[in-house]
Amino acid sequence: MADTLRGEVFDYIKKKYKAEPEYLWARFPEYAVFRHSDNQKWFGIVMNISFDKLTRSRSGTVDVLNVKLGDILMRDMLLSQEGYYPGYHIARGNWLSVVLDGTVPADEIKQLIDLSFAATASAKKKQEIRPPKAWLIPSNPKYYDVVKAFSEADEIDWKQGRGIKTGDTVYLYVGAPVSSILFKCVVTETDIPYDFRTDGLVITSLMKIKLQKRYAPGEFSFDRLGSEFGIFAVRGPRGVPNSLSRALG
Repeated sequence: MADTLRGEVFDYIKKKYKAEPEYLWARFPEYAVFRHSDNQKWFGIVMNISFDKLTRSRSGTVDVLNVKLGDILMRDMLLSQEGYYPGYHIARGNWLSVVLDGTVPADEIKQLIDLSFAATASAKKKQEIRPPKAWLIPSNPKYYDVVKAFSEADEIDWKQGRGIKTGDTVYLYVGAPVSSILFKCVVTETDIPYDFRTDGLVITSLMKIKLQKRYAPGEFSFDRLGSEFGIFAVRGPRGVPNSLSRALG
C-alpha cells in the first residue's frame, strides 16, 4: 500500500495522528474513514469512485480524499485548481474532494489533512495543536515583586492564565508606579497545581516562565501602548497585536 498515493495518505495519518482507517459500508469495502479519538468527528474519507461523479470530462475510477477546511475562501480558491472538486459524499459545509492520482502533490495533500484535522478537532484538541501565541499579562507589585524575582532567577512560577500553553510567549506588564512592559518570557511548563486565596486574588494553577528579554522602564509605557498600539487597559491575559509584537522583538 505504501507505494501508492492512497497508501501514503494512510501511512501519514497513522504516523502523525495515530488514526486507523474504519470501513463502515459493506457495499463500499474500500471506503475508509478517519476520525478523532475524542469527539469521533471525521477528518478524512478515502474513496474509490467513478471519475464522472466529479467531472463529466473524465472516465474510469479514481481514489479521492475528502477533507474539511475551516476557511471557505481557501476552499473556493482550491476549487479553481486542477485536482480539486466539491466534496463528494459530503456536499455540505466546507468539504473538498482531492483526487489521489498524482495531480495534486503528496506534500500538498498532507497539508490539507492537517488543516482538516484542525478544523474538525474538539475545543480541547484545537488548544493543544494551535501554534504558539503571544500574551500580554499584568503584574501587580502589590502582590508580587517580579523585578526582584527576575534579579534572582531567570525562571519563575506565575499564575496561569486561561488558554496559555507551553511554548507561548508572555510579555509582563508591571503596574504602577512602573506602568510598563518590562519582561519577555517563554512558557516552559503549565498546569502546576496550586491553591492560593486572598482578598481579590485566587490562584488554582501555576505555569513556569523563563526570561528571554528585558525592556527599560518607560520603553513600552502605558501611554505608548495606548497611543501607538491601541491598548488602553491591561487587566488580564490578552493577545498581543502584531504591530506591538514586532516592536517588542
